[in-house]
Formats: sequence, C-alpha cells, structure tokens
Amino acid sequence: MSLISTAARRTVTRTLRHNSKPLAAPTLPHRANMTIAIFKHIDTSAIPQGVRPWVKVDADATSFKLAEHERPVNNIRGRESEFSTDNSGFAVYKEPANEKTFTDDAAIRNGYYQEIEDLLKKRLPGIKKVVIFDHTIRRRTPDAARTPIQQVHVDQTPAAAEARVRRHLPKDEAEELLKGRFQIINVWRPIENPASDFPLAVIDWRTTKPDDFVPVDLLYPKREDFTNDDRGKEVRPDESKWYSTEGYEVRGETMSVAPSEAHKFYYQKDMTPDEVILLKCYDSWGEGEPQGRDGIAVRTPHTAFIDPQTPPDAPGRQSIEVRCLVFYE
Repeated sequence: MSLISTAARRTVTRTLRHNSKPLAAPTLPHRANMTIAIFKHIDTSAIPQGVRPWVKVDADATSFKLAEHERPVNNIRGRESEFSTDNSGFAVYKEPANEKTFTDDAAIRNGYYQEIEDLLKKRLPGIKKVVIFDHTIRRRTPDAARTPIQQVHVDQTPAAAEARVRRHLPKDEAEELLKGRFQIINVWRPIENPASDFPLAVIDWRTTKPDDFVPVDLLYPKREDFTNDDRGKEVRPDESKWYSTEGYEVRGETMSVAPSEAHKFYYQKDMTPDEVILLKCYDSWGEGEPQGRDGIAVRTPHTAFIDPQTPPDAPGRQSIEVRCLVFYE
C-alpha cells in the first residue's frame, strides 16, 4: 500500500496544525471513584478522500484530525475482580516485578520477559506457549525516545495479529497455531513511581461496536539494518518532521477508535509499579471473529490521558509495555 502523496500530505499537515480549539478544562465532582477527562479520537469525517490514514510508531503524529471529547472515567480500584480479559478485554493484577528501573535492555529481555511469561500463565488458564515479540518504554521526559500517546487506539488489527504469528514463528508451527486460539496481550506496568501523571485509560469492549474501529497504517522509520526487531534502537524523532512520511515505511496496522457516547472508560487511579494491566489487542476467539465465541472480548481500546485530579508535583509518567503472542491448549 502506498503512502500519501506530497500534495495530500501538505493538505493534511495544514489541517493538523489547525485542529479545533481544545475543550475547556472540565469541572470535577468531588468523588474519588471517578474523574472527567478529554479524550482524542480519530475524526472520520476529516479523512481526505482516497487517502489511507496513518500513525507513527515513534511520535504522537497522525495523518488525520483528532477530535476531542469529554468523558467520565471510572476508577476500578477495589473493583478489579469485575473485569477480565475475556469479558471487558482488560484485567488489573498486583504482580510485583524483580526488575525495577528498566534501564538495561539485556536485563529486560533475559529476566523481565520470563517474569511476564510466568505472570500470563498464572493469570490466564490454558496457555501452552508465549512468544514475546516487542517491548516499549515510555517516559515523559524531554530526551525520551518514546512518550505517552494521547489517541484512543488498539495496537493491532486482526490481519496484523495474524501477520505477527507468521513473522515470529517457523512457518509450519505458525500455521498449526493459527488453527487454535491465539491472542496478543500487552502487559503494561508503571516504572519507579505511580502513573498519576498521564495515566492509562481503557474502554470496556462490551461498550464498543465493530464500526468504532478504523484500520490505520503504522509507519516505522526506514532502516538499512531492519531485522523485525526495533527493541533498543528507538531514537527520538525530529519534531519538525512529525507530519512528514519521508524516511518512513508501512510495517504494521493498528486501529484508531471513533468516538461514541456508549463507550465506558476506566482507569486504575495512581497505578503503582507493583501492578500490571493486561490489555488484549486481539483474540481469535473474540466475538465476531471466524473462530469467535459469544461474549468473548476481541480487543481493548486504550490511551494516555490528562487527569485533572493529578497533583501538579506528580513525577512524570514512566511505563513499560510488553507485547506477547499467547497460544492456548
């Protein structure tokens, strides 16, 4: 699939630089179990005709206009048992890690990956194989290669999920595993301090409908040494070129999420480094899929957001997300 033309890109860039005026800060009720925040969604009415929308893996940049919508966000702390990867598409657990700072890539791959595999097998019954194919560390600091993303999205489309299986497993094994149940699970954890600043919000899958999800090309920086593995090679992008596709190529497909009054947003307020949230990116047994089962969540829309209740002196958010292919008996 081709990238957008130079003329179209200029038109899109001008549109992006003049997004609608941000909504005023909401007035909050004095309730600890919820907050009210502004969320950024794809504006499907503003996608140029005949242009395939894109996002970048290394920047909070898109080819489309983002519309802002004010929504209530419910705190699930104390209610964690009500939500699971099967019913809502996400789950929160207290699972302290041996790894604490996440500054050594070798320690993450050789130690933390095993912790994640053990955690998944403990929490999700019936797993026979876990393949960890990626991790991303986000820090809200000026020099960070990756920072929190404020756009409601899902990490993979069904086609991208299947492509991941084929990319990371031998051909014969991949074809056999694709006959059974498989998932992509993103295991998300704060680093060093609670994620009060730019916390993570999720939408309960049960409040979505298929038409809410819009396939979007995922652009990666072109590299001569590309080997299907970007871990440890991230470089902070030049902000002056965020909305240019020069030097980028399509290497994946995500889903942006159109806004809906029906969506129910949740978050784990002041989520700590001893807690994880499992975000389901895809489930081959999800309702509506070829092997789907009624009532099984397919995916979890999620995003970073600004919580008006966050104290001004809260430390900047740091987090790690580990993406896993999960196969079942």
